[in-house]
Amino acid sequence: MTATRHLPTPPRTATLVTRARTMTAWALLGTALVAPGSRAAEPAEPPAMAPATAPTVAPAAQAVEAPVLSDALQRSLVQAVDDYQRGRLRRAQATLRRLAAAGVPAAHYNLGVMHLRGEMPQSSQRQALVHLERAAQDGFVTAQFGLGELYDNGQLGKPDPAKALEWFTLAALSGSVEAQVAVGTAYYLGRGVATDASQALHWYRQAAQGGDVGAQYLLASMLETGLGTVTDLRLALYWYDVAARNGDVAAKIKQQEIAERLATSS
Repeated sequence: MTATRHLPTPPRTATLVTRARTMTAWALLGTALVAPGSRAAEPAEPPAMAPATAPTVAPAAQAVEAPVLSDALQRSLVQAVDDYQRGRLRRAQATLRRLAAAGVPAAHYNLGVMHLRGEMPQSSQRQALVHLERAAQDGFVTAQFGLGELYDNGQLGKPDPAKALEWFTLAALSGSVEAQVAVGTAYYLGRGVATDASQALHWYRQAAQGGDVGAQYLLASMLETGLGTVTDLRLALYWYDVAARNGDVAAKIKQQEIAERLATSS
């Protein structure tokens, strides 16, 4: 998920079952990805430019990290994924059920996905939700973010932005950049929560530091205009520069504009 600069509507992805997520280990829709809590290198704001008081968030829930699997459980999970990808659904189902009974969050997630896809003997949305929530509660970030999407998109019935925000927030606290964008946008637009520009700024900052180019541009724009914070053209210039170096053409134009304004005022 990449933040959109103009935000006419909240950012969307396709569905839970059509995209792989980062920040997880071994799921049906991906292979060996990044362990929960890990991140790629992040751009850090220069200390001299950092605002004196940064927005803070008092989370309603604390992030829970998924347990580290033993080598034996990891091998079984890898085999289940391989069986699934080769079309051996019954073998995959049997292995995943055993792993779920052993408390493996990724197995619960994968079983939930299979229920959503209608690939279980008695597939049901209710059972999908049971497995996905178990995985999410056990710290599987893919499931946390996926539940947010399901509630946000109304795939579990009527769209529930407030419920979506709960799961997006948990995933954001666990380090999901996509979820941080989603939470920032919820506060920006007032989806499932009262509009709060300072909270939007906080979460866009987190996503920007995690490498989301759209969030980098939005953060720069909010710093430029003083939305949710005090106006800080130098810090805005910094983030426009980061976004421009990451390929945002509009950010390059804004970078030059802000640089000229700073040069004129000095």
